[in-house]
Amino acid sequence: MSSENMLAVHFDKPGGPENLYLKEVAKPSPVESEVLLKVAASALNRADLLQRQGQYPPPPGASSILGLEASGHIAALGPACQGHWKIGDPVMVLLPGGGQAQYVTVPEGLLMPIPAGLTLSQAAAIPEAWLTAFQLLHLLGSSGVGTAAIQLARMAGAIPLVTAGSQHKLQMAEKLGAAAGFNYKEEDFSKATLKFTKGAGVNLILDCIGGSYWEKNVNCLALDGRWVLYGLMGGNDINGPLLSKLLFKRGSLITTLLRSRDEKYKQMLVEAFTKQILPHFSTESPQRLVPVLDRVYPVTAIQEAHAYMESNKNVGKIVLELPQ
Repeated sequence: MSSENMLAVHFDKPGGPENLYLKEVAKPSPVESEVLLKVAASALNRADLLQRQGQYPPPPGASSILGLEASGHIAALGPACQGHWKIGDPVMVLLPGGGQAQYVTVPEGLLMPIPAGLTLSQAAAIPEAWLTAFQLLHLLGSSGVGTAAIQLARMAGAIPLVTAGSQHKLQMAEKLGAAAGFNYKEEDFSKATLKFTKGAGVNLILDCIGGSYWEKNVNCLALDGRWVLYGLMGGNDINGPLLSKLLFKRGSLITTLLRSRDEKYKQMLVEAFTKQILPHFSTESPQRLVPVLDRVYPVTAIQEAHAYMESNKNVGKIVLELPQ
């Protein structure tokens, strides 16, 4: 392979994991205020699965290569870079795409330093989930998204309740600080939530499911509560009196996506997160936050990694390591 090219995850047509393979493509070059990152690891996200299936195209101008987050070392600085970064620095980054390749270009304002004591694989598991959780809790709600949100909610003094589909996931959630967990396959989580809160309901719901859970969400929402919708894994159709029930609760329904946000917003989010939260990932922090890794695959096992995420068995992040 020439020095002008790199390996990247690729698919020729939408479909299943079997369509994925590594392809030699042109290496990107940083333009003004960008750096070139040599990728060490990139975590897998639901958006990657949707994009592979042809359901979630990248935002205009973004790379069509999969990968919304990455860690690695700075390989080159583009013109007009103003920051304190230098070649060789270890960093992690949130991306609109392109992370599952040996190199990716990044606006310098979106780079984050890797906290002391973390491996590059652990660092790759932070940007998308933790910035999303930080945005949902601190910017929209009042701070994988689930494992991140539990720890951030505890740090903010809130009482996190969770719902999941297996005892293993609930045990992990409680280990991370959830006050209680309810198995949605075995019980009505809205009734269990109301029982736990003595009928008051919850002040904030972080929901990546959507359509199939709307009634349960409204039922356990407290008066003047906020319901933040950031995904539609349970469909986008509503059949029933959502508006009247929400109005009765004086509830707020807030929707958000992070991938399609503009660079200015992401830079503001990264800056706030870097100051307020990132120091707590250090092994020296007394109030330590932990990125939860489920499995680490070499990128050559990309098909297996996608199939594993689709099985919905993972607790925490699935990370892909790039050849160095």
